[in-house]
Amino acid sequence: MNPRFPALCAVFLLAACAPKRIPGTELQDTDDTRAILGVMERYRAALEARDAKAIQALVSPKFRDDGGTEDVSDDLTAENLGAHMQALFQKVQNPKVEINVRRVEIGEGEEVAAAIYYWNASWRMPGLNARPQQDSELEQMVFQKVDNEWKILSGI
Repeated sequence: MNPRFPALCAVFLLAACAPKRIPGTELQDTDDTRAILGVMERYRAALEARDAKAIQALVSPKFRDDGGTEDVSDDLTAENLGAHMQALFQKVQNPKVEINVRRVEIGEGEEVAAAIYYWNASWRMPGLNARPQQDSELEQMVFQKVDNEWKILSGI
């Protein structure tokens, strides 16, 4: 018997037991992961389309985002998000957004999840600056399952 044969068998067995990945990523290929990626893609497309109603439809009724400040007066909620986005979109032209999801973690009970993502955005705000603006950052978006559908809880 070739001494390499048992080693090759072990490698093939380990490879067969490894979790499946979404092609081109290191993300586990599960229904929940794919659904979360779908929500994030709809969010990205709604930003580029400047569609506040589409973004509003993606958030949980419990949505809350503090915008990175301690001042509660600028917090976004499910109730005020639509108006906030509509006002923002009136000032912004030609938004382009790329989202690169690095990790998706589904919580216990599979009712809450988080995605770590890197976004790169560019836009024009003629009323503020004549030159195109851009920003990029590593962020976390949190999701909640509502009526068996993933919705954004925070992180936009």
